Amino acid sequence: MANKLANGISVENLCAGYGAVQVLDRISLSVRDGETVTLLGTNGNGKSTLMKCIMGIVRPTSGSVRAVIDGAEHDLVGLAPEEVVELGISLVPEGRRLFPRLTVEENLLLGAFRKTARAAITKNLAFCYETFPRLAERRKQLAGSMSGGEQQMLTLARALMTAPKILLVDEPSVGLAPILVIHTIDKIRELKESYRLTVLMAEQNFTQAIRIADRGYVIVHGRIEYQGGSREDLANNELIHKLYMGL
Repeated sequence: MANKLANGISVENLCAGYGAVQVLDRISLSVRDGETVTLLGTNGNGKSTLMKCIMGIVRPTSGSVRAVIDGAEHDLVGLAPEEVVELGISLVPEGRRLFPRLTVEENLLLGAFRKTARAAITKNLAFCYETFPRLAERRKQLAGSMSGGEQQMLTLARALMTAPKILLVDEPSVGLAPILVIHTIDKIRELKESYRLTVLMAEQNFTQAIRIADRGYVIVHGRIEYQGGSREDLANNELIHKLYMGL
């Protein structure tokens, strides 16, 4: 993984949970430089827990989580969330997690606390407003008064304000109407290409996820049950047909 200026994530034999409840059982996966990898699974199978382990929010009980940022390898286990963000990894959390009583612009500026991001606030803010014109129109509006789709735009934009190298996206389709899900997934692809990001996306909407994924994994009851080397592999897999299509 340590190629020059490469950015990626490697998870090996990861176990984690909450108290006596084990959620992840020997999870291994990787995201290589410039890829969009999807982690597919229905609710309650461990997708969000894995994202939280990578971000330092949940401490694994065993296994390893490593990231390569600009060619340098880092052990993420034991780091605090702010230290993970400082390295260049940003999370778009499930449920958006905005500050509802702050304005759009105040929420965006709060995303720019990383040292590298503070040096490029003006540039990144302009990029966010160019990418999401609705946010520019509503920059003085309170985040809590916006629609679900607008809040999802704001959550994506706030993550970009950290100037990340690696973007983790947790359940971007939750709570959105189908047309807004399509728009949100398209925006993730657009942002990945514009920012040259490496992306790991946890999603239960199989049809939308594989539209932008290079490859992916299926997680069932905390274990990786299938690894697809391409979107075609994912689309043709029997387990996925059973879980998502009732075939």
